[in-house]
Order: sequence, then C-alpha cells, then structure tokens
Amino acid sequence: MALARTGTGPRATAQAFLSQVHPVFMTPPVAAALFGAVLAGRIEATLAAIHAVAIFAAVYTAHVKDGYVDFHIRGEDDEHPLTERGCRVGLALSTTVFAACCVLLWALVDPTAVALTLPTWLIAYHHAPQLDTNPLTATTGYPLGIALAILGGFYVQAGTISGVAAGFALVFLVLLSGIKVIDDTQDYDYDRSIEKRTVAVAVGPDRAYALAYGLMLTALLAVLAFAVARVFPPTTALAALAFGAVALVARRADPTVATMLLVRGSYVFLAVLVTAVWFKPLAGIGFP
Repeated sequence: MALARTGTGPRATAQAFLSQVHPVFMTPPVAAALFGAVLAGRIEATLAAIHAVAIFAAVYTAHVKDGYVDFHIRGEDDEHPLTERGCRVGLALSTTVFAACCVLLWALVDPTAVALTLPTWLIAYHHAPQLDTNPLTATTGYPLGIALAILGGFYVQAGTISGVAAGFALVFLVLLSGIKVIDDTQDYDYDRSIEKRTVAVAVGPDRAYALAYGLMLTALLAVLAFAVARVFPPTTALAALAFGAVALVARRADPTVATMLLVRGSYVFLAVLVTAVWFKPLAGIGFP
C-alpha cells in the first residue's frame, strides 16, 4: 500500500515524509533545547545532540499527527502528502527515534532527564484531536514544549534545574502563549464554524488580541526584572527591547502578518538571549 498520496516510488515517498519537516515551527524547539545546554555553562556535545534529536522527533510527531487528523479524520485540510498508512508509518518512525533517544538519556544521564523529555512527545502526539479543542491546552501546548526543551537541555548538561533555567522556561512559556493566541485568531471564522474552542472563539478576537499582547508584555517585563535583579545577564534586556519593537509593529497588522512578524521576532529574541548568555561571564550573576 502506498505511503505517499502524490506519487509512487522511493523519491515520492521520501518527499512526502520530508514535507512534514516545517522549519519555521521545528527550529525553535530544537534551538530551545540547545539554549538550555548553553545555559548550563558547559556543553557535552553528544548529550546535547541526543536531546535535540528527541525534541525534533517529538515535533515531527506533532506535525504528522496533526496532518493525519486534520485531513484524514476531520477533513479540514484540502491536501496532505501522506496516505493514512503513510501517517502511521511516519508516527511509528518518529516515535521509535524519540524512544531510542530516551533510552540513551536514561543510560547516559538519569531517569529525570527522561522525565523532562517524555512530556514533549505526549504533548505532540495528543495535540490533535485531544488538546487542540480546549482554549488552554490549544494555546499552551507548543509553548510548554519549548519550556520543557529548555529545562531538559539544561538538565542533561548540569544534572539539576536552576532558577535561571526555570526563569527562562517560564518567560518562553508566557511569550509564546501570547503568539499562539494571535496565530489561532487567523482561523477564527473557521474554528467557530466547527466549534473548535480556541481563545479567539472563546472570548472573541478583540479580547484575544488584548490577552495575547498582555501575555507578551508580561514576559518582556519579566526579562527586564530578571535582568535588573541580575538573575539574567543584564544584556538580556536587549532581547526584550528587540521583541517589543517587533510586537509594536505587529499590533497594527492583521493576524496573518502579525503571526509572521511575531514568530520571526521570537527568533531574534532567542538569538539575543543566546548571545547574552554565551558571551557574558556567568559567574556572579546567578549562573552556575
């Protein structure tokens, strides 16, 4: 039975599976895992790579499962490159890779490393159709995965969780939840028609926008507060200012353009944070 809907043969099958790699949404979780390793102050490359591959496999699982549910079950999408069997094979492969990474983390680190990593796959696999119909879980699923990637990346290197790592994880959870609310507002009319309760459907687009920017502002203020308290390196304040500038522009745009700007703004935010942590001496400001 064919695995690809758009053709036959190894090339068509490979292209169908590769189509589920979405760099815009897959890069941040992997980068967050590596950022967690950077926060630890030292990087064991093998452990960082294993954890990063696990996070990649979890996000790949989410994309395949979402596509399977939205096209083959709900009929929401107009097209999908994988057949039903192809989706099941893709899920089996990504889950196998994820499980292998967890076994390695258990052996090379400890069970706690697995406990911090396993929830990312659980969130990914259950996002559709279970978690994406509730305003809270639909909004926080992806951001929570990012937060766990940071914590897991840190723990794999340091063998513990510091207040600094927890602070960065919390900031990303809140900031990205705000972006996700804006992203879901793009589909307000359709989601409302199928009774899919995103935040925009639950409270209306205007209130959703207000909530979204409130969450993002809260995250940026938290970064500034942590920087002033010297919990974060002082230069991390630049990340808040950079993202704040993007958010001001995005606030005047429609949901589609706003989402594009904010997602890319989050890349800048992360890049400035990595630079601030990497080049700032870690001793004496709450870092290990």
